Amino acid sequence: MANEEVEAVVAAPAGKRRSPLVIGLAVALLAVSGVCAYVLFGGRGAAAASKASEPAPAKHELYLPLEPAFVVNFRDDDSMRFLQVGVSLMSHDPAALAAAKDADPVIRDALVKLFSSKDYAILSDAAGKQKLQADALAAVRAIVGARYGKPGIEALYFTSFVMQ
Repeated sequence: MANEEVEAVVAAPAGKRRSPLVIGLAVALLAVSGVCAYVLFGGRGAAAASKASEPAPAKHELYLPLEPAFVVNFRDDDSMRFLQVGVSLMSHDPAALAAAKDADPVIRDALVKLFSSKDYAILSDAAGKQKLQADALAAVRAIVGARYGKPGIEALYFTSFVMQ
């Protein structure tokens, strides 16, 4: 029945007045839209939702270089090989980087053991370096996660990589 009235108003000539029912429906629709916008964007609902959630970590990337660079010898069939690797950690959470800084000796120990356990042939290609990077990130996340309660470290970058 409402559709018939709306069609009648639309089909009516331009000179006739609109029915009060259509005007009332338009006003009610605007009122409902205003209430929804208030709740979603600026009302008490948004304030309650922001209080319920935990504080968001910093939006920008934070870095922690592990200085000095790692220097290890590693396996090769022909001769003694050396690897020098510069490492930096990245996170959006300053507390995670603080936990990593506090655990620096433990992280360095784990990374030295990891780097020295690799073969020269594996580290010679890009896929081997990417695998080493993933393994190093997993080791750091495990250490930071044990101390901080969550992994917190989002990336590990090799800032230098020299093999001899």
